[in-house]
Amino acid sequence: MGVMSGPYLIRGSVSLPEAELNWRFSRSSGPGGQHVNTSDSRVELRFDLARTEALPEVWKERALERLAGRLVDGVLVVRAAEHRSQWRNRETAAVRMAAVLAEATAPPPRPRKKGKVPRGINERRLRNKKHRSDVKRGRSGRDWG
Repeated sequence: MGVMSGPYLIRGSVSLPEAELNWRFSRSSGPGGQHVNTSDSRVELRFDLARTEALPEVWKERALERLAGRLVDGVLVVRAAEHRSQWRNRETAAVRMAAVLAEATAPPPRPRKKGKVPRGINERRLRNKKHRSDVKRGRSGRDWG
């Protein structure tokens, strides 16, 4: 089939460590057909996040915290079974793993600074309120009699 198109970059110059990836293959579910149920095309990719040395310590702590609900004993698992070929499923799983880790290791967003409301906008808002108030006051039927 060919070699996988790695290395899969997480962010910057950090990529998925090929040596620390653990692959498992099994038969994919779904409708049968010639040859389809005999090949192990479903891919399960495991990455031991808790013990890895490939990620900077700060990223590792951040990822462990953010992915706490997805980890089993510190191991992140990604599965892929969309394609009929094992090779394409391997590609999909590796890309997905890199994406999950990229999101989990991203720095937290900067806190939002509160902006000052321009005076003109405030004055226009108050003018519109006054106008509405006058319109509504004009609707009471006092002056009609």
